[in-house]
Amino acid sequence: MRGILGPGRAGVKMLDTQVNMTATQEYFTFGFMSITPRRGHTSAFQRSADGASPEPSVASSLLERRQRRGWSQSRMGQLAGITRQSYAAIESGRSTPSVEVALRLARGLGCAVDELFQLADSPPASRTVPTTGLERPDARRFRVVRIAGKEMAVGVQEGWPGAGGPADGLGEFIGPGEIRFQPFRESAAPSPSLVVAGCDPAFGLVVDLLRERHGVACMHLSVGSRAALDALARGAVHVAGVHLRDPASGQYNTPWVERLLPFPAITVGFTRWQQSLLLRPGNPLGVHGLVDLARPGVRFLNREPGSGSRDLADRMLASARIPAEAVPGYLQTAATSHGSVGSAVASGAADAGVGIGAVGLAWGLHMIPLEEEPYDLVIPSHFLELEAVKALLALLREPVLRRQVEALGGYDVSVMGAGA
Repeated sequence: MRGILGPGRAGVKMLDTQVNMTATQEYFTFGFMSITPRRGHTSAFQRSADGASPEPSVASSLLERRQRRGWSQSRMGQLAGITRQSYAAIESGRSTPSVEVALRLARGLGCAVDELFQLADSPPASRTVPTTGLERPDARRFRVVRIAGKEMAVGVQEGWPGAGGPADGLGEFIGPGEIRFQPFRESAAPSPSLVVAGCDPAFGLVVDLLRERHGVACMHLSVGSRAALDALARGAVHVAGVHLRDPASGQYNTPWVERLLPFPAITVGFTRWQQSLLLRPGNPLGVHGLVDLARPGVRFLNREPGSGSRDLADRMLASARIPAEAVPGYLQTAATSHGSVGSAVASGAADAGVGIGAVGLAWGLHMIPLEEEPYDLVIPSHFLELEAVKALLALLREPVLRRQVEALGGYDVSVMGAGA
């Protein structure tokens, strides 16, 4: 459970203590001899004069793209109008496709030919790529995604469920929201077909099940609710997860969606959870409520501004008439995830923080319930016809996901998929 709910690699400045969390293309010339449509095909291989197979002259991303969709080699052969064996020879690099075959494959996979095939001996060319704006300033490892037809770079977040793993290349910031991207290989084309921003660590289960059951590659970025909605508004992600209470109406999420998004969107339920004051195991300092946070020696680890948890803490302190500056650490700290708060409190690097009950259970923390909140997924209407979004909405209705999330503890999954 700690693998799902535990912290990512992040540094949280806790007063005078540093807490380190650990837990993460010349447009190529096609051959005309190797592969032809079904009739008239003779050999799937090109041989050198001594009979040995030559080194591949054309590299492709066929295997990666096929596996991402869960397609068979036979289906790929049908797309190209060739046999399965001939397709397999192209995919493995043992044979070079004709122009017609290459065009058919690119069309079937929904990409450009030069995204699918490259000269094998060409060094990877660097290029300028805009970022999502959700990256740490020291990010170096990036994945490349395509959102609404626009290529964007996303920083790899080690240790956060659904946002770590292999990178597509290295990036160096050359200006605000822009990097010089050096791919590890020419076929490093946009990979995840769904990018979700939010703060629920349980969404890592969605990432896994989308891949296993629907063949959809999803990347889940760990950010607070306001940052997720802002990213959605500027077209940097496909879906945002939010838990934000509107101070005027007391309603959650919908007023913020209507206020911040310049386009129609739907709000789909994911879970309800209990926000709690997370305290060290056994509550050795005898903290019984928010008023005790102002006591000398109680170190509070806050969340970043714009997060739902920070908003909740601000509201509750104001309601109790406790000045923020009276709480040690309140204005000086800004953890970036629920798991980071849980880990810091469990390790003794902090004495208290606000987080979801599932994290408290995972770390064996003492908890004082504060407020029950809905955590919703916001999806722009113009993304509803994307196959990856359809797969997400279908998964939200599958009992297997509900059982997996419910087993973590601290979640009410009865609202999952509501509104879809």
